[in-house]
Amino acid sequence: MRYEDILKLAMEEEDNIANFLADIVSIRSLSGEEEEVILRIKEEMEKVGFDEVRIDDFGNVIGRIGNGKKKIAFDAHVDVVDTGDLSLWEFDPFKGKVIGDKVIGRGASDQKAGMASIVYAGKILKKLGIEGDFTFYGIGSIMEEDCDGLPWMYLVEKENFRPDVVVLTEPTDLGIYRGHRGRMEIEVIVRGKSAHGAFPHLGDNAIYKAADIINDIRDLAPTLREHDFLGKGTLTVSRIRGHGPSLCSVADYADIYIDRRLTLGETLESSLNEIKSLAAVQKYGAEVHVPVYEKKSYKGYLLPMKKYYPTWLMDEKSPYLLNARKAFSGLFNEEARIGKWTFSTNGVTIAGMYNISAFGFGPGIEKIAHSPNEYCPKDHLPKASSMYVAFTLLESGITLE
Repeated sequence: MRYEDILKLAMEEEDNIANFLADIVSIRSLSGEEEEVILRIKEEMEKVGFDEVRIDDFGNVIGRIGNGKKKIAFDAHVDVVDTGDLSLWEFDPFKGKVIGDKVIGRGASDQKAGMASIVYAGKILKKLGIEGDFTFYGIGSIMEEDCDGLPWMYLVEKENFRPDVVVLTEPTDLGIYRGHRGRMEIEVIVRGKSAHGAFPHLGDNAIYKAADIINDIRDLAPTLREHDFLGKGTLTVSRIRGHGPSLCSVADYADIYIDRRLTLGETLESSLNEIKSLAAVQKYGAEVHVPVYEKKSYKGYLLPMKKYYPTWLMDEKSPYLLNARKAFSGLFNEEARIGKWTFSTNGVTIAGMYNISAFGFGPGIEKIAHSPNEYCPKDHLPKASSMYVAFTLLESGITLE
């Protein structure tokens, strides 16, 4: 089997992949509202010849090709963030279109492009007719934008689904990504005593206490751990709220919300202890905890998850990474760019929590995720499909030339 044959088949599907991407981009699928796009993906998987397609009880769609020993999963979350200010868009974000060398619309890069390329990688595998010792899984996962890793918590814990390796198809600009920082959300609650605003000296203002805590948080930031590949841990106060009996009263309650990004070696326990040890937190007896995400999927399934998303990093000498690099160079006659995501992915549970091997390779542009006027370069799509096919064949022991 030759790399050029795989790439040729993929390029022949370029228009089909792009049109399918435009189709699913046109389906508005915010977290918890993915049913219509999941059904459309299932339809396309069946159309191109997947051996089995099903929707699990949580709401993920899972397509399977083959039944071999080596289990390789390709993941794409199919929920998207909302549009933000529509005046910043030059086109309707939920009318996906192929315009010249781009597919435009919300989710075109983040990350329905990955889903489209997975589906057509399946079609190419079927056209090749190779009976390798592999099982290829294409997974359209849900609710990732709201809670990274939640769909895979369901797959691993409720379905005992543990493939040998997972390829995350979040946008990488066609680079190979081997990890990213983790993240967590931390809430700090501080209490005071209300009094009439006309005599505030009789109260104990919780907002003033929160201000002292925020100053300590700001001073903590420069001291956080740093890693030579993943970068530095960071934190920022993303919200502060306070209230009392009325707007004419001293606030008796305030809460501070922290977005914490975790580099390698930083954990839930270490990060919580950093906040609990702050002088103002100690002084005011503030409560510090990690919130829990609790929202039902579109199928009504509730799977609570603590908002802690561990850091993960694939070893640069991993045989999976070596085969990914081999597939890339064989297909494109150049060395792959090795990198990391700035944002977070389902890898936080797959690799960070469950220690399942994972790396990333996806069509689309990382830096325009969640931005207005989102698009995916059209030529990324068949290239990604060919990469998924070549990697699958190499992992199943098939020689490519």
